[in-house]
Amino acid sequence: MVEKSKKTVNNTEKRETLKEDTDAKSELINLGKKVLNDIYSGNSPKIELYVRGLSNVKYDKESKTLQLGDKTAQRFFFNVGHSKKFLQTLEVAAICKTLLDVNKHASLRDVFYMAKRTIPGTKINIVDEQKESDKAIEDLEIITGFSRENLNVNANKMGSVAGKVIIEDSGDTIDWSKLGSGGWSIPSNVENIKFKKVDAKYVIYMEKAAVWERLHEDRFWEKQNCIIMSSQGQTTRGIRRLLQRLNNEHNLPILVLTDGDIYGFYIYSVIKFGSISLAHMAGEMAIPDVKFLGVTMDDIIKYDLKRHFIKLTDQDRARIKQMQNYDWFVKHKEWQRQFKMMKEFDAKVEIQSLSSKGISFISEKYLPEKIKNKEWLD
Repeated sequence: MVEKSKKTVNNTEKRETLKEDTDAKSELINLGKKVLNDIYSGNSPKIELYVRGLSNVKYDKESKTLQLGDKTAQRFFFNVGHSKKFLQTLEVAAICKTLLDVNKHASLRDVFYMAKRTIPGTKINIVDEQKESDKAIEDLEIITGFSRENLNVNANKMGSVAGKVIIEDSGDTIDWSKLGSGGWSIPSNVENIKFKKVDAKYVIYMEKAAVWERLHEDRFWEKQNCIIMSSQGQTTRGIRRLLQRLNNEHNLPILVLTDGDIYGFYIYSVIKFGSISLAHMAGEMAIPDVKFLGVTMDDIIKYDLKRHFIKLTDQDRARIKQMQNYDWFVKHKEWQRQFKMMKEFDAKVEIQSLSSKGISFISEKYLPEKIKNKEWLD
């Protein structure tokens, strides 16, 4: 793509303005009209969008979130290097418009199969792998200023939540405290959920579903008057948005509980500052005041977890070095200390290592004490 620098309003402000003045379908139609205007004018059809990637992502100290920068790029149809991505973007845009027309939703996998067809007169598919259609959807988020959820595209459900909360979802009243051992399955689109009652002091998000199950079985959310939420690994967009809504709309502190490894630290970073790949969505996902509860390198010493060490890999070491140099960590003394300790240990630990102290140690001692003493990292 051909890149150029362009002065723009903050991408979060841009998205909010669009939502006030228009809707997602109108923006898709506008995209089509711009391409047609190029054709009628005898020009090479093009699509202009903000550049995604580290080179165009900056850390905004005022909002304490990652933001997409000013660089834009043009993707031309009559350019061999651009033509396939150009076609993929328009094909996925047409699919999204159809979904909005009939008021139906599709999964990311559905969109892939809807776009996967052979271009007439050739042996070339519009898309060969799902990552191609996924990237086209992310491009459309930037072009239209609307999230994929607003474009009626959803991801798989990969999270659970429990607590003294009552919501309304698609006309159904759901009580998060009365859904058995599995809790409420968090959808990828949480925009239209209405909170009817929220009785909690804070939210604990954990990366491990197994830890969530332990806390749920021990009724931690009831005893501590909180909300417990989990995924399996990296946090989904639906979970991040739900956490942000609970933080913004109900002033609930968000505490993050992960493994004591660099990838757990990264999960916290994404929830707090936003992610590099989704910097354009920081306004709807990042939670600047989120706290890291554990597992910290200090916990390893305090709770004698060294015998459960897992040796770092070369990939782990490279990731630590990379995160140490992120703008949002580089001047943070306490986080730099954590990175240094991890390198000195040359090891990491899992949350479940706390179970060596007793099956309910995490819910009866570890978490209550840390929260009472405010032993977290900002």
